[in-house]
Amino acid sequence: MQPVDMEQRVLKRSIGMTLFIASMGVFFGLWSGSIAIIFDGFFSAVDASTSLLSLLVVRLLMAEGSRRFQYGYWHIEPMVLALSGSITMLLCLYAFFNALTTFMAGGHKPDLDWAIVYTVLISCIAFGMFLYLRRVNRRLNSGFLNLDSRSWLMSALIAFSLLIAFGVAWLMTGTRFEHLTPYVDSVTLMVLSLCLLVVPGKIVFQAIKEVFLVSPDDLSQQVQDVMTATVARHQLASYNSYVAKVGRALFIEIIIIVPPDFRLDGIATLDAIREEIRKALGDAGPERWLTIAFTGDRRWL
Repeated sequence: MQPVDMEQRVLKRSIGMTLFIASMGVFFGLWSGSIAIIFDGFFSAVDASTSLLSLLVVRLLMAEGSRRFQYGYWHIEPMVLALSGSITMLLCLYAFFNALTTFMAGGHKPDLDWAIVYTVLISCIAFGMFLYLRRVNRRLNSGFLNLDSRSWLMSALIAFSLLIAFGVAWLMTGTRFEHLTPYVDSVTLMVLSLCLLVVPGKIVFQAIKEVFLVSPDDLSQQVQDVMTATVARHQLASYNSYVAKVGRALFIEIIIIVPPDFRLDGIATLDAIREEIRKALGDAGPERWLTIAFTGDRRWL
């Protein structure tokens, strides 16, 4: 099975499980009266939307470029990641202020028995999906599967944290601390929503860097190391390089200045240098666009 086909199949499975988790979250949240569980349900619904959008983009990436998009559709991937991460961040902020309002109003006590049943079930499912996606993505190295696996990990951490909080509240029932139990639900949601801002924040930051074609430091350094050695070995005059990463696509453009006395036996000489550079940079699939040009005029740099 091709990697892209496997990626689509895994995303479909993830979407199905996420929709199941979302419906369970909303149902149990309303049944138990827990705003934290309702948040978990909506968080899963956003995940399902993100996964569905990711699936559509993966299919689009398989298509060849058109007259308008002659470089293909690689640029759509970081845009989708930035949009999805931003929506998740907004959801976390909304959940925080909603929980803060509930806390200031005196809190409320959910049905702890149903809440604990839900959190045990969802913790097991979410953590299992995280392990499954991480194992598959070791082979595929997909940005979308990476985002999806992190979302499942976040869902597992949310459910497990809720399990601990509801368990503590259940133990407090009938003790001198029972008056604090109405605040457990809202306080837990406030803490979770703030902590969960970190993961989508990192994803949005990386995606925005790709949208604005910020050069990756590791790729730029690799190209410079290869070209410094190539220039010295073939006694070339100089070079300039431009690199960018957009989604899973790598764009590398190298312009080489040859000296006036450079011995050129034909185009085959330049092609041999190109092949040498390509091998030094490592094998790559169709996601890498490598352009190597030669000139004797520095104005072309």
